[in-house]
Amino acid sequence: MHNGIQVKVCGLTREVDVEAALSHGADAFGLIAYPHSPRAVSLERAQALAAAVPLEQCVIVDVEPELEKIQAFQSAGFTRFQIHASLQHLESAFAGWLESVGRESLWIAPRLPRGAALPEIILHHAAAVLIDTYSVEKAGGTGATGDWTRFSALQKAYPETSFILAGGLSPENVAAALEESEARFLDVNSGVESAPGVKEHTRLEAFFRAFK
Repeated sequence: MHNGIQVKVCGLTREVDVEAALSHGADAFGLIAYPHSPRAVSLERAQALAAAVPLEQCVIVDVEPELEKIQAFQSAGFTRFQIHASLQHLESAFAGWLESVGRESLWIAPRLPRGAALPEIILHHAAAVLIDTYSVEKAGGTGATGDWTRFSALQKAYPETSFILAGGLSPENVAAALEESEARFLDVNSGVESAPGVKEHTRLEAFFRAFK
């Protein structure tokens, strides 16, 4: 935690990048299990990457996963899960995810179109709600910045909910993002990369330095 701000470095695919994120004080390490992501890793690869950090700080990221897939990662020792889902899919699948993972380990990233309301069920039954930039084509990881003012409004409207800001964060804009969104938890990915899944260590250092 830096000045009261937590950071998750997501889309990790290389041990050297996990170690770099750890050295800068990352609070969470995102491993993407969604096979259509350019940063996707297998269960076995996730285990190898997680070896250098406390397992409870690793977050498995997926899109609308089947329960069997979640359970396979749980059997390997992973305990925290970030699930991206459309609002429609959330209605039908959320109860199963909650029962399988448990409230304290479940982060939900709803695909939230402009003007759409957050589902009450996730506000009350997820440990955290990650707000990513909405895209019609992509479930997440667009690399585009989102509506920071709206994020601030949601955080103020639901003070009992932990919100995480994602979407296009970089060393160049993180200070402005923090000022406008008032976020206390950031998720950074493509903004500190030289290629998908390859973190650029000078940019990663600059990101943390920007708000220390």
